[in-house]
Amino acid sequence: MFADRRIGFALVLPALLFIGVGFILPVGVLLAGSFRPSGSWTFDAYTRFFANALNQEVFWRTVKLGVLVTAVSAVVGYAAAFAIVDSGRSRGRLIGLLILPLMISPVARTYSWIVILGRAGLFNTLVLSLGLSDEPIRLLFTETAVFIGLIQLFLPLMILSLVSALENLPADVIPAARVLGAGWPTVFWRVILPLTREGLIVGGTLVFTGSVTAYITPAVLGGSRVLMLETLLYQRINVANDVLTASVIAVILVAMSYFANVALRRLASARAA
Repeated sequence: MFADRRIGFALVLPALLFIGVGFILPVGVLLAGSFRPSGSWTFDAYTRFFANALNQEVFWRTVKLGVLVTAVSAVVGYAAAFAIVDSGRSRGRLIGLLILPLMISPVARTYSWIVILGRAGLFNTLVLSLGLSDEPIRLLFTETAVFIGLIQLFLPLMILSLVSALENLPADVIPAARVLGAGWPTVFWRVILPLTREGLIVGGTLVFTGSVTAYITPAVLGGSRVLMLETLLYQRINVANDVLTASVIAVILVAMSYFANVALRRLASARAA
């Protein structure tokens, strides 16, 4: 693109500096702090972390909710993305409605669910009025509440990624597959998924990473009863002043995000094969 490569390098240099100073350096400090707490390389901090029963519970809860939120977002996201792409002139309005929640503070969006899921909230008011239960159902400070909060927070990211991928889908591939006798399940697994896997990978990575690293939603809707790694990290650094454990948790979160991207790529490639 540039006749002189020095011009291209000069243009990309600010971005490289930002990545180096804003990401690589902090991650390097975290790695060094977690693997060399006493000046020598050791895995003792990680061994002690996973030897604790509470830490194990929080870790697996974080993984479980991250996977569930990503899976449900993918299923709902494909259906919604198909509807948006096939909506004709209404596509712009629907995408605008989809972007609208992203313009609202996550704090406000999360607190709104307290009004809905609380003991005197809209959900329990409806349940009691219909006679479906004799007493309010406890939803706040449960994994269900955190799951709902994370879905409403990150589902738009998945839908936007899949809309972008589906818009680049050749218009004749689905009708051609149907003419050849392929059912809709076969069309999805053999045609649509392979051609939109990059959108799925991007959306899945954003949703999973956002879910496991979210703080506001688990803290507000889960409280101390439903700890996740991010809320545990906050407790260790701000309450217990345990910098070492906080560094271990931070490194685990970075590693989870990386391996989630790798797993999504392999899953999409396997389905496409």
